Amino acid sequence: MSSLRILVLVREGHVPPLTLEGVDEKELDDWKAEFDVCDTLRHIGHEVLPIGVYDDLTPIREALREFKPDITFMMLEEFHGVVTYDFAVISYLELMQQPYTGCNPRGLLLSKDKALSKKVLTYHRIPTPRFAVFPAGRTIHRPKKLSFPLFVKSAIEDASFGIAQASIVHNDEALVERVKFIHDKTNDDAMAEQYIEGRELYVGVIGNNRLQTFPPWEMVFAKMPDDIAKIATRQVKWNHKYQEKHGITTEEAKDLDDATKLKISRLCKRVYRALNMSGYARMDLRMTDKGEIFVIEANANPNIEYGEDFSESAETIGITYEMLLQKILNLGLRYKAAWMTV
Repeated sequence: MSSLRILVLVREGHVPPLTLEGVDEKELDDWKAEFDVCDTLRHIGHEVLPIGVYDDLTPIREALREFKPDITFMMLEEFHGVVTYDFAVISYLELMQQPYTGCNPRGLLLSKDKALSKKVLTYHRIPTPRFAVFPAGRTIHRPKKLSFPLFVKSAIEDASFGIAQASIVHNDEALVERVKFIHDKTNDDAMAEQYIEGRELYVGVIGNNRLQTFPPWEMVFAKMPDDIAKIATRQVKWNHKYQEKHGITTEEAKDLDDATKLKISRLCKRVYRALNMSGYARMDLRMTDKGEIFVIEANANPNIEYGEDFSESAETIGITYEMLLQKILNLGLRYKAAWMTV
């Protein structure tokens, strides 16, 4: 393995320090993924330059010119506060003929737009819950094809933004109220989809042309009362005290037979290809008691910090964290962007 010069793009204010000496645990939460990636890349022999970006491409242009990276490690999830603009940053890197890690612009654009991605999945007859989009500023009217309960969320935001127990609605009055809440909170469209009662599964997929899936991971709600929906709310994902109180953990999914595992793996690969994804991604699924599997979301460039679902599931099949990051680098270097074919 030869040493690479790696430019790491992170959000402004999230450039990690060289060591964790004297760092408070709460402070670490904001940029743990960035630290894990940069520290590990240095540990395996690469030269790493992290830069913070918010609303200006100038730092990227200057770093490309002066640092001359072999590849850029993409850890930006937004630009100018807009989560769907990450594809534009990757497009800029392609225009600059710069190799990068993770998903290509088209895959980012398709997967980040939840409504558009569901339309693509529906076209390919990939099972996903029925849904409707409610544009901001328009009358909220439920289509007849949608029956309660419904799950209301933002059409573009991720990381469970705006998702709470109140996101599951059981009548038209509650639907209107929750849709308006999403409109006010995000200043964008809301989406309502059929709520699927069942197990919450996450599956990592990695590759460009030849794809590999990691073992299904599951969110476990060990102490959650029966009258509370077992969904990945903002509290469930990010509130450590709430997680401890309700016994919320993630672990390798148990009691899945080989046929089900194969079905899940093939389904996730179909989604990955249908949405033109590359690099690596995480698929969010729901599985009913009858074994029906529905695709909820496809997440390009998911969280890859050490100890999180994606890296943990990779480790169960012998891919260490160091190997995982190197694999992501190799895929980025091998990806055939349009400028390479001219």
